[in-house]
Amino acid sequence: MRQYELVERVRRYNPDANEDLLNRAYVFAMKAHGTQKRASGDPFFSHPLEVAAILTDLKFDDATIVAAVLHDTIEDTAATREEIDKVFGAEIGGLVEGLTKLNRLDFASKHAQQAENFRKLLLAIADDARVLLIKLADRLHNMRTLNFMPEDKRARIAQDTLDIYAPLAGRMGMQGMRSELDDLAFRYLMPDACELIMARLEELKKKNGALIARIADELTDQFARRGIKCEVKGRQKQAYSIWRKMERNSISFEQLSDIYGFRILVDTVADCYAAVGVAHTTWPAVPGRFKDYISTPKQNDYRSIHTTVIGPGSQRVELQIRTYDMHEIAEYGVAAHALYKDSAGHAEPVDAGESRAYRGLRQTIEALASDDSEKFLEHTKLELFQDQVFCFTPKGRLIALPRGATAIDFAYAVHTDVGNSAVGAKINGRIAPLISTLRNGDEVLIVRSDSRTPPAAWDSLVVTGRARAAIRRATREAAKAQYGGLGRQIVERAFGRAGRKFSEAKLKAALPRLARASVDDVFINVGRGELYSSDVVRAIYPDFQEDRKPGPAVAPGESGWFGLAKAANLVFRVPGKGENGEPLPLRGVDWDTPVRFAPNGGAVPGERIVGIRSDQGITIYPIHSSALVAYDDNLDQWLDVRWDLDAATKTLYPTQILVTTLNEPGALGVVATTIGENGANIDNLQFKPSGSDFREVRFDLQVFDIQHLNTIIAQLRDKPVVAKVERLSG
Repeated sequence: MRQYELVERVRRYNPDANEDLLNRAYVFAMKAHGTQKRASGDPFFSHPLEVAAILTDLKFDDATIVAAVLHDTIEDTAATREEIDKVFGAEIGGLVEGLTKLNRLDFASKHAQQAENFRKLLLAIADDARVLLIKLADRLHNMRTLNFMPEDKRARIAQDTLDIYAPLAGRMGMQGMRSELDDLAFRYLMPDACELIMARLEELKKKNGALIARIADELTDQFARRGIKCEVKGRQKQAYSIWRKMERNSISFEQLSDIYGFRILVDTVADCYAAVGVAHTTWPAVPGRFKDYISTPKQNDYRSIHTTVIGPGSQRVELQIRTYDMHEIAEYGVAAHALYKDSAGHAEPVDAGESRAYRGLRQTIEALASDDSEKFLEHTKLELFQDQVFCFTPKGRLIALPRGATAIDFAYAVHTDVGNSAVGAKINGRIAPLISTLRNGDEVLIVRSDSRTPPAAWDSLVVTGRARAAIRRATREAAKAQYGGLGRQIVERAFGRAGRKFSEAKLKAALPRLARASVDDVFINVGRGELYSSDVVRAIYPDFQEDRKPGPAVAPGESGWFGLAKAANLVFRVPGKGENGEPLPLRGVDWDTPVRFAPNGGAVPGERIVGIRSDQGITIYPIHSSALVAYDDNLDQWLDVRWDLDAATKTLYPTQILVTTLNEPGALGVVATTIGENGANIDNLQFKPSGSDFREVRFDLQVFDIQHLNTIIAQLRDKPVVAKVERLSG
């Protein structure tokens, strides 16, 4: 591209373009790159010019075009930031330097480094959207010429494009650019699949070309008869989009019904809805295929009406109905807003908040920016790169969530405090579990309790980065409150027994040896039994030797928890079965002492347990048992006890639940059937009076582990006759 051609491309959409600035940038970059060559053998200078040409197609301001021309000068030539600031100003210098930093990021490195680089990329985007837009244009041109790169680099670059750059283009509403990036990456990552789909599309085009033209003509004719001026454009689904839908829905190519669709472009919003009326009164509408993104736009500003009808020739026809302005935004996204032009057309930055796409992206990045790099990578991918569902609060506030989001995600999207205190949900007026997956149009009411702390297990149930980050923060704070004080006391007593001086400063210096991030983490881990206090002493005083009494040897073949129980002289005396009961799968009890479970509720595998030593023996409690409060001042009685289960062993363990049911015929049968269907055993049950409307029943159950118990409790809570279920613990 010649110097005058660049200027002409900009002047086509901006007659007041700064011609002198563009000319100076052209000459500066040409001299700086000199005789450098690309992998294709072309002059290197051709690359920044092609990047600038892509941005002129999107009608960007002068500063963005100039930054595109100069974007490789600091990295690949002798030019400096100071020199660019002097010649072109600090604004353009800042853009070029930002792009230089991004160009040095390596997303193919080990995961932690990749995460940190991704973090830098998004934080740079949050400062100025133009950095991302130039970077996307740069990546698009590189993908167009990827065939000239060494074969070992193609797959890596294509994977980065598919994982990071294409979704970011989509998040910014630039659907045309995203589709091209997706298809180019697909071509190099899965060439056989791409070739097969392209061949099938070519066959369909030859077979249905005349039919598509006939459908377009009939659509145009029907709208014209009703006085709606429109333009009908046929479109073919992109190869990668077809592949992704086939994979996601596990269907064949022949089962796809929306390979071809039609865009109907009209002048006004009123014409959009009038066109829907014409389509639905002329041809039968396909149920469940109507989406109104005009009244509820996507976060990237996309607006359109989607519907599918059984159209001419009894063919399923997908229609996308939108105005011309909406079509510009659908294709060019942020670029269509002309964010950096004032009303006179000059290249002066204005508030990027005009674009919901950019504003939403920046807010998401800022909300996640406090997390460490790997969590940032995980959360932003969850938050940015998924299709969406739209739900409502009872007051009509619209909440956009990724597809697959639960009521828990919804609660955290409303407010972190709402999520942390959530105990239940009503979806469309009906009580539903918090883990229920939400659908488009659901109205969700979150039931709250001020005394609630979010369970750590929610971390694996949510799909939004915001919810996951909030749950982890709340879990850390709860763990610190619950276990931190106990852990500190245990550590201090361990140092006292060892005759060594405890110092928090020395413990902080020893954190790398303990593989912990903070002193609080050490105390929490000790309090939870995940770290031995003796290991903490040894981390500070390596010469410390703990005086342990060895147990008897384990005979050959006695592996698993049975052998460990024997080695620990552990005997479980089952009430009513004499002194020679079978050993429990426990580790950490090294006294030949009677062992029993807490009398109310017991303990089951999978939950944290502690042992309390007394004159009668050792009693095993779950860590959350209220009975442990009585031993807070007697830490010498606490024993670090853990489950040591053989995965192949299936044994039932006692526990208790209290179920509050409606006082009506059949309620008890529903509860008992649910328990039985889940493979649990009912040892005993006891009724408790609780008024005329409800009754409480205490069930003595036998379950395999904590997951088994939680499944039963969750299913019971979902029954209409059940008002409340709670676990009892001694």
